[in-house]
Amino acid sequence: MLQFLLFVLAIGVRSGGADAPQTAAAPAPEDSAPAVVAAPEPATPAAAPPPTNGLVAEPQEPTGRFTTATEVKPILSATKASWISTREWEGQDLIYVTQLWSWRCGLLQMQVSVNGGPMQIWPMPPCHIDQQAPNAILESDGLPYAAFPLGSVQSVDVMLVFDDLSTDTASYDGNGVMRP
Repeated sequence: MLQFLLFVLAIGVRSGGADAPQTAAAPAPEDSAPAVVAAPEPATPAAAPPPTNGLVAEPQEPTGRFTTATEVKPILSATKASWISTREWEGQDLIYVTQLWSWRCGLLQMQVSVNGGPMQIWPMPPCHIDQQAPNAILESDGLPYAAFPLGSVQSVDVMLVFDDLSTDTASYDGNGVMRP
């Protein structure tokens, strides 16, 4: 392939390019060495856009194990109403993110805002790539909820950053997702 490219370049240089006026060239002596044409410099790729908040997109090759945005985004889109749930328990309001943790391998980040406050990054356990079920929530991962004072959770906003750097958001009325 490289030889073909060099041949085409040699013809273009020798003839002056496609737009050059055509003139009769003196034939090259038969014993002269073929012209050596330097390979063109490789094109410099365009600068990539800066990553979102320091996050970098991951390859989107489906694995069949639900570890990429390509695989988990349709599931999370279909289950958006269940991303979080809240409940009162032992004098506290609890916000559960079990659904999101269950598909976290296709996420880079989850941010949550309570009652219109600033978005806060909600830590997620790592994806367990070495396990048969990489998205499984193991005992060592901790618990997928946070506690707030009783009666204080009125609304919850969620923003997900997928590992392809796309995002999705949802807003919930705290009472609308309250579980008994």
